[in-house]
Amino acid sequence: MISVILNWLYITVTCYLTGFGVIKALSGILTKTKKFRLNDEIDYLYAGIGAVTVYAQFYSIFDGVGAGANLGMLLICVLCIIVYRKELAEKLHTFRLTVTPGRVLLVGILVLIFAYGTSFGIIHYDTGLYHAQSIRWIEEYGVVPGLGNLHTRLAYNSAAFCLSAIYSMAFLGGQSYHCVGGYLALLLILLCTKAFRKERLLAPKLSDFVRLMGIYYLLMIFDEMVSPASDYFMVLMVFYIVIRWLELLEKEETSYLPYGLLCLLCITVLTVKLSGALILLLVLKPAVMLLKEKKVREIFIFLGTGLIMVLPFLIRNVILSGWLVYPFTSIDWFDVDFKIPKGVAEYDSREIQVWGRGYSDVTRYDEPISKWLPDWMRGLDTINLGFLALAFLGLFILAGLFIYALLKKKSEMADYLHIAGVMTACFLFWLCSAPLIRYGCVFLWLMPVLIWGYVYLKFSPHTDRYKLYLIALILVSVYKLTAFSGEVAGSVTTDYLVFQKDYDTFENIPYEIHGYTFYYPAEGDRTGYEDFPSAPLKKEDIFRGDSLEEGFISGET
Repeated sequence: MISVILNWLYITVTCYLTGFGVIKALSGILTKTKKFRLNDEIDYLYAGIGAVTVYAQFYSIFDGVGAGANLGMLLICVLCIIVYRKELAEKLHTFRLTVTPGRVLLVGILVLIFAYGTSFGIIHYDTGLYHAQSIRWIEEYGVVPGLGNLHTRLAYNSAAFCLSAIYSMAFLGGQSYHCVGGYLALLLILLCTKAFRKERLLAPKLSDFVRLMGIYYLLMIFDEMVSPASDYFMVLMVFYIVIRWLELLEKEETSYLPYGLLCLLCITVLTVKLSGALILLLVLKPAVMLLKEKKVREIFIFLGTGLIMVLPFLIRNVILSGWLVYPFTSIDWFDVDFKIPKGVAEYDSREIQVWGRGYSDVTRYDEPISKWLPDWMRGLDTINLGFLALAFLGLFILAGLFIYALLKKKSEMADYLHIAGVMTACFLFWLCSAPLIRYGCVFLWLMPVLIWGYVYLKFSPHTDRYKLYLIALILVSVYKLTAFSGEVAGSVTTDYLVFQKDYDTFENIPYEIHGYTFYYPAEGDRTGYEDFPSAPLKKEDIFRGDSLEEGFISGET
């Protein structure tokens, strides 16, 4: 637990400084006449998370993400301190004047609670299968050509693994820490505490309903956030983006910059998990604002920044698999010797699809939705089945609102219809591709919440609006907090007060390939972190050259 808090302090300092530098640099370039200030310090931390994620990915292309990567990051932080020393000093002075003992106490309690939850818990199955090995490859080698030929899941390129690697501290010689998921959860709960302010309880906004769902999600993953699963990273980031976007709309923000910055973070979401790719549709709002103001220069700056952010993700994809976006084979631009065979990639893609639909038989990938959807729905629990019903009904309500806005020329509804439409597109994309709940629960929940919440706040009597909000708050508290308290009480332990729970270990069998010791599991398909390199199956000699750095070929003839 102590190690987690120390790790979080390091993440906070480095992300805040890099985020502060990035936002100040971009705002200075983009806003020549109009000053822009953030209202929440958490925004700098999220900007830093996005920047460090891009940095870690770029660094991994050239070397292992370890001591050198951290030294480079610290030098960037020092540069930010030097360049923006006056602004940082002003921020520190303002913070000292405005912080209250109650706020410090609340943050302190939440840090302890979430540090405890991040110190131990359930390590996700896929972490033992490939998350841990992916992170270790990044720590030691960065990116290796054709790594997916050793194990196809090692080609599932997620920026979350690069972010985990730079903060794992494995280069210190101890364990490889995996605290970033818990840190993102901490940031979200800090953002969600605003829902309990008196003015919010009496006059809730649409963003407050999203906050309630954020709290619900955090209670769900509390005993699992110790695992560096990319699903958690994506969902936690999407919650932040939607909450902050709604806050900007509620404050009637007229500057394109904060919306544009959130859209840049949407690119990070895409690089973390492709199931969240359509959240990039949010870019339509700042794009329209920039076009109306005829800010061509600013448009190219945003486009250039976005390209820089996505570029290392695409480069890593090509190096790991030979495909621009593995396992999708529709874009076939590269003819390299380490390329994963097209048939293998297509099978992998279909397996992901059918697995999300609740099947294990890959031959069922092309079944029509009328066939697999009823089977998939029968596997849902009551809560998610209820949200699905609200989502389907919400499609008709959203269509009605859109028609109403067009006929009545309600231009003031455009911003709401935009974000509700984006969440609907994300929901439908997830549903029609690989609808595993943990891949896209945030879209299953937020799409109906935005639609039904809007209808309630728009058409309910103003004096009674807080009642449903309080009822929802009570239901979440009674339903989830009771179960949550029981789970935590039943698993209380002092074993991890100093060090975080390490990755799970498995019995693996060593064997030799090309003079290197590899491992495969004695049973099952998980190998964990410690035995490295490893894969679920024993491999033949698939080396491209004489060393691991030169990568692997498929071995197929």
